[in-house]
Amino acid sequence: MEWNFSFSALFFGLLIMAFGALLVIFHQKIADHLANGVSSYDKFKLAGVVFIILGFIVMINLHSVILTWLIDIIFRRNT
Repeated sequence: MEWNFSFSALFFGLLIMAFGALLVIFHQKIADHLANGVSSYDKFKLAGVVFIILGFIVMINLHSVILTWLIDIIFRRNT
């Protein structure tokens, strides 16, 4: 599978990155309201960073290449 540019993947990746950035910025308030407070601050910040990385992967449209490689490895498909 070859890589190609997609405006929809760019837009969706930017949305995911924006959500991750907001999660990193407001992790204390979100953790106070949704979890146990101080003990989960780092977990929410880590989740935000993971969303930023995944958003970048989707934004440059590498998620389809990575998923194709994983499916080929799991099901031993020769294409």
